[in-house]
Amino acid sequence: MMRRRQVLGMAAGLGLTRPALAQGVWPDRPIRWIVPFPPGGSTDLWARMVAEPMAAELGQPIVVDNRGGAGGLIGTEAAAKAAPDGHTMLFTITTHVQTPVVLRRFPYDPIADFAPIGKLGVTPLVLCASPSTQGETVEQFVAWARGRDLSFASYSAGSTGHAYGQMFSDEARLGMTHVPYRGEGPMLQDMLAGNVACAFHSMAASGGAIRARRIRPLGLAGTRPLPSLPEVPRLIERGFSRRFAFSGFIGLLAPAGVPPAVLERAVPAFRKVVDSPAMQRRLLEIDTIPGYLGPEEFREDIARAMRDWQALVTELNLSIQG
Repeated sequence: MMRRRQVLGMAAGLGLTRPALAQGVWPDRPIRWIVPFPPGGSTDLWARMVAEPMAAELGQPIVVDNRGGAGGLIGTEAAAKAAPDGHTMLFTITTHVQTPVVLRRFPYDPIADFAPIGKLGVTPLVLCASPSTQGETVEQFVAWARGRDLSFASYSAGSTGHAYGQMFSDEARLGMTHVPYRGEGPMLQDMLAGNVACAFHSMAASGGAIRARRIRPLGLAGTRPLPSLPEVPRLIERGFSRRFAFSGFIGLLAPAGVPPAVLERAVPAFRKVVDSPAMQRRLLEIDTIPGYLGPEEFREDIARAMRDWQALVTELNLSIQG
């Protein structure tokens, strides 16, 4: 009889325990956000801006883990293969879909292997000239650059900056050589040193240098003016093609298969942080255009960006070995 009571007691205990485990108490330890680029770049900056107030919302620290390399593939693959328990997430940008397309290597599925948490927004990229060049306008720079052996930089092979730089070189008939970096921080340092002629920069990471004219802003990709640099023209206004209107994303993803209990806390916490007046103000101060999207809308936006990017890569024949 005693044995039977013990078994029944254990069964009752398990019955009480299972719902609690199913619902989960997330997070119950620090959360790791993988950023697939080195410290000092725009993606790292955005991640840290969001991580601090979101950690306060969730009651656990958020540790930013910079995993640069291979145009974002290394960090992104690590996030895709992480345990889907909500304690590892990926804060990333459009290279999420771009790099595997350009490298023709898919160590992860950009859509199926991830559960979107939310989109932060977008940022325009500014074509800048380094101190080793001449020309105050894009037309003057092109006139000076023609016939010279020059190079353009990008923060990652296969990125938007890579494609824009190649398009600019082609459309302006400059024949420049591409020099890829492992993030915007290292690229900016070489730009400031005059080691490369030009590059497309984000205002989030390079805005201080751009506003101080340590690197000269020549033109703007995208279709919207920059709040802090209204005098900088859009390239599509200067005779360059509509290909410069390509739009990307900045956002937070979790590995596919993350429990619903995680999404039920993470999604509203992310939205609350992104939509807060303080965050909206901070984003605009660094010329990042806020544009929250929820999980399903963000998934559709990622798929749209991937379709647009595949078409652009095919048109440019933008394929590299990786």
